[in-house]
Amino acid sequence: MQRNSFVKMTKLPEVKGRIYYISSPVRQENLYAVYETTDRKFWTKLAKCNQAEFVKSGTEGKCIEARELIIALPESFVDYEPKALLKLFTEHMKQNYGTECIAALHHNKRKTNYHIHLIFSERKSLEEPIEKIATRNMFYDETGKHVRTKKEILGEDGQIRAGCKVVTKGEVYERNLFTTKNARFKNEGFLDEVKRSYTDLINLYVKDDKQKLKVFDRTGVYLPMKKIGKNNPKAEQIVVDNQIRTKWNLTVDSALVVGVPETQIMEVKRTQISQPASKSIKQNGRNPELFSQLIKLAVSTLEMLIRRILDIVSAKENLLPKEGASVGEKATKEVAEPTVPEGKKENVNPEHRAEKKVVIQAPERPKQSVLASKYLRLQEVHEKLVKQSKVIQSKKIDIEELEEEKSKLKGILQGRKRKEVEGKIEKAEVQLANMEQSRSAIVKSYGYKNIQEFMKDFHASKSEYEAYQQALVKYEKGVYGKPAESIKERLERYDKEVKERENSKQNTPVRPKDRGGR
Repeated sequence: MQRNSFVKMTKLPEVKGRIYYISSPVRQENLYAVYETTDRKFWTKLAKCNQAEFVKSGTEGKCIEARELIIALPESFVDYEPKALLKLFTEHMKQNYGTECIAALHHNKRKTNYHIHLIFSERKSLEEPIEKIATRNMFYDETGKHVRTKKEILGEDGQIRAGCKVVTKGEVYERNLFTTKNARFKNEGFLDEVKRSYTDLINLYVKDDKQKLKVFDRTGVYLPMKKIGKNNPKAEQIVVDNQIRTKWNLTVDSALVVGVPETQIMEVKRTQISQPASKSIKQNGRNPELFSQLIKLAVSTLEMLIRRILDIVSAKENLLPKEGASVGEKATKEVAEPTVPEGKKENVNPEHRAEKKVVIQAPERPKQSVLASKYLRLQEVHEKLVKQSKVIQSKKIDIEELEEEKSKLKGILQGRKRKEVEGKIEKAEVQLANMEQSRSAIVKSYGYKNIQEFMKDFHASKSEYEAYQQALVKYEKGVYGKPAESIKERLERYDKEVKERENSKQNTPVRPKDRGGR
């Protein structure tokens, strides 16, 4: 089983204090190594630059002096030399993004979390400082803000107030040591990019495949879950948000199993969740309640698609004989090995061959690929998933009917009946949750992370298995000089035999395991 990588990013309003905290043996009980790409004076100058720019911008809130990545490592990495390991990860950041870094390698108190704190700058040092020279006297008030006239910084006594300053003509009034902040680090996709980059790096050094990391694909069909940190004031809100996200993810599982195309699921996610949410955030900021409503609407759309496909499948099944489907599956699974008829056997007389000087070489029998050989087993798993998904959909319909019944029970006289219905709804919802968990457990028991991963493997193996079956037909045609009987023809021949026996008032025979033979 693979696990998701965890790389967290935070903003630092006081970079010097944070550097001391992560790199000090006094503050850190389990500090193994510290690595720096530049000297400590760089961070002092950087903090001063950021604070000056922040004041100049007039922005409210806190000044962000730097950013920090917290990178969780597999526990097996304790076997690597700490200084070399930390240098590898820090230089990886500097080389990829051209930024100065300072990093520390830690363990938590219980030594269960091996991790790196990596602080990086959003600005680069200039090769030559940019100096601005005053072309006239310039006046600054106590806050450092530039004012137009000297009068604005004078006190009642006519003297310059304490904290105010004057830069005379010809003096340097501004000296820039750094570039502007790199907007790339503020981009929403930056953290995902860093996660993928470090995941690839970590997987190069992981010895056990079970410890390999995998980044959650935010562009995929599922919605990511939010982590709840300690003492998070929004913990309850995040719990509710994760519940609605889970509902979407479980509905996606049902859609994938019954056959809703992944492209169609992605279209629903894009048009009903991603785009409206992005537009709303730009206009009104983040609104958890609105986001939940968007997901609920998208879930309803997926439910409609699922039920439409199930109705189509059910209609087709009703048109088939009761046992036809199961026998057809057996016929698909059990392809009869070709046997050479007596009349078609090759003449093995050496003299006869010598006279005609003909060398007969039979065509090579096609080989089944590893992926194709997995198909029959994966098909059985898929059948379990489909069966479970049908039960889940049935239970959802039951809950909807109970909800509708509850809505009709109004007034004091209907109170007792309403409580009974509420009890039934609560019981049904618990049963539904257990069914959905058991469905996920089916694919996990076979080593798959989720249903999407399983379905991709299932469709790929099915494609190769069908290609293998077609190759077999061509092979049989080459050996016997005529096309082999297809599965469809075998079914039709068998059904014809059954009807003939029924017409002659004979008992219907037990269906053979291999519909290709008698």
